[in-house]
Amino acid sequence: MKRRDFVLLLTGAMTAARRLSAQQKAMPVIGWLSAISPPANLGDLARGSVHQAMSEMGFVEAQNLAVEYRWAEGRYDRLPALVADLVARKVDLIAADGIPAALAAKNATSTIPVVFAVGDPIGLGLVASLARPGGNLTGVSSMAPELSPKRLPKST
Repeated sequence: MKRRDFVLLLTGAMTAARRLSAQQKAMPVIGWLSAISPPANLGDLARGSVHQAMSEMGFVEAQNLAVEYRWAEGRYDRLPALVADLVARKVDLIAADGIPAALAAKNATSTIPVVFAVGDPIGLGLVASLARPGGNLTGVSSMAPELSPKRLPKST
């Protein structure tokens, strides 16, 4: 590679990196969408399993991670407006708490990643398959058909 080409390539890479870093947010933002009411003590959320797992990965709310909470308080008809607000705020990820929230998030965006935990995401139409969910939705499923026979009580 010629010296001039190398300098041009290096300058272009540095300029692109500077532009990208100027466009990045100060910290990632998670949109928390829930169909239920918030807990009486919001501090309980920080002690929950999701927040503990995030802190184990180095993400601590208000230090290097922001969380925008939206609560439907049992009124499912509020979910579309709540998730639309999260989409408008351009959150980096939507964590959907429960089936109604996951369905509302799926209907609201096809670009922001949505994470959920539901029983049968295929039957609900959230994903195409467990192995290859496709689209912007992914999550945890409690489906395990191979374990069903083991759940049945033994007859005596």
